[in-house]
Amino acid sequence: MLSWALTFFVIALIAAVLGFGGIAGASAGIAKICFIVFLVLFVVSLIVPRMRGGV
Repeated sequence: MLSWALTFFVIALIAAVLGFGGIAGASAGIAKICFIVFLVLFVVSLIVPRMRGGV
């Protein structure tokens, strides 16, 4: 998921440099959403094993 966020971030940067404002904004928005989903899933993966009696 983090790789998707980075990919869309790079696309947004390239589009912004080339002057494609709409594409850059859309790619940046998608990158933000992917990054937030990644963070949520990462935190959940850290918390759930501890609640189940794991490490």
